[in-house]
Amino acid sequence: MSKIIDVAEAVGGIADGATVASVGVIGWVTPDKVLKALGDRFRATGYPRNLTFYFPVGTGDAQGIRGMDHVAQEGLMKRIIAGSYINPLDPRTNRRPELMRLIRENRVEAYSWPIGASMHWLREVARKGPGYLTQVGLGTYIDPAHGGGRFTARATEELVRKVEFDGKPYLYYPSWPIDVAIVRASTADEHGNLSFEDEPLVSSNIGLVLAAKASGGRVIAQVRRVTGSGERPASMVTIPGMFVDAVVVDPDMMMSTGIPFDPAYFSGQRSPLSALPKPPQSPDKVIAARAAREVAKRQLSIFGFGAAADIPLVMAEQGLFDDGALADYWFTTEHGSYGGVVMSGWQFSANINPDAILDGIYQFDAIDGGLCEFAALAFAQFDSHGSVNVSRFGAANPGAGGFIDIAQNAKRLVFTGTFTTGGLDIAIADGRLDIRQDGKISKFVRDAESVTYRVLDGVRYRDQSALLVTERAVFQVTSDGLVLSEIAPGVDVRRHVLERMEYQPIQILDPLPVMDAALFR
Repeated sequence: MSKIIDVAEAVGGIADGATVASVGVIGWVTPDKVLKALGDRFRATGYPRNLTFYFPVGTGDAQGIRGMDHVAQEGLMKRIIAGSYINPLDPRTNRRPELMRLIRENRVEAYSWPIGASMHWLREVARKGPGYLTQVGLGTYIDPAHGGGRFTARATEELVRKVEFDGKPYLYYPSWPIDVAIVRASTADEHGNLSFEDEPLVSSNIGLVLAAKASGGRVIAQVRRVTGSGERPASMVTIPGMFVDAVVVDPDMMMSTGIPFDPAYFSGQRSPLSALPKPPQSPDKVIAARAAREVAKRQLSIFGFGAAADIPLVMAEQGLFDDGALADYWFTTEHGSYGGVVMSGWQFSANINPDAILDGIYQFDAIDGGLCEFAALAFAQFDSHGSVNVSRFGAANPGAGGFIDIAQNAKRLVFTGTFTTGGLDIAIADGRLDIRQDGKISKFVRDAESVTYRVLDGVRYRDQSALLVTERAVFQVTSDGLVLSEIAPGVDVRRHVLERMEYQPIQILDPLPVMDAALFR
């Protein structure tokens, strides 16, 4: 009997109070048709009600591929646990995602877990273990002493505990069952055997399937096409059909927003480096060009979402990858694409011309094992205590994503971002920086709104090195605090740097080196 059914039938059996888990990475590998059908069912019938949603990664971009925003409906969603949230304004409507409104207005129980924990936790559910134990995140916002990852007042349950094991403190994530897993693959046969040959990422799809089946739950798979039984080598089939209960076909599913299909993202064909987008001249490009000088050859380098993701594109524009030199640079992101060139913006996570694609859970084994020695990450706030914040600030609630796992386990850290935000107007020309209007909000604050990682502790106790790169200044993080180590040409140290900070660096190098004028041409 064929497992291929209509999408409305696939979601029709989801019961009130169920735990529904799904995953995508922004727009990549998002089972959008099935999530939309579930949201449509609730709008039409008022059922199912009071679901718990588990998203190991922020699923969908809340724009062309809405993902988790389809099910962001009061009454349908009772609780959500997510490794990251999608926050940016929709350029067409100038509105934030509906899920963000529910969180801001305390309409749902919202929790944010680091992606590493949200991935590894699935293993414990799949093997019927008691829960996931880790030291990653101690002292950060996920630590019960600092909020336990609760993002709304309604979120009162203690989903993360601090425990002692063998004389050391750990964070403990108790396991609980998953009733329905909604996954996405490229191809299925009538028996439900799934392959990912056209996908640029696997993410935690395999872990979701195994966790749901171990819980006695159902698996719904969305695919682009159906093939005949036995027409693929078994080595191509990643998820056995006996673990899949229903298959929904969407021949028109997008790879990601703005990309219907591009085989260069899984190296089905290679794209010439000359076709890569060139970042426009901007403060972010200056930052990326300066940070690029910290990237070493033949050292596994991991790049985070935001300004840091522009670094490889700037390096490509500078010709550093020409004549086969790209092979000397080992690039990845938290989502498991290895080699090639890391992309930025809504194309972040999937690399162009990758050499390999690793399962998302195994990728966090590599990250937590310290295999990514160099990390370039963005920052929203850096405070006087040496803590960095990207998880919660102002009206934005993005969560940590993979930030905590990456930052805690890399040896060399570079944090990138503009010095201020909110109306910043800068001109870049003739080797100089002209700050025509400064941003209203300084990112160098006395106390961060949320602690995503304690950088100073990493420098003091884990032998890490850390650099903060902005468009106007560079800082070294030493064991005693911030040292102002470079200044941009055209910038007044007191007016544009010191007076825009809520605290002062412990030292200013004297003489203070000037950033290379070539960065500003």
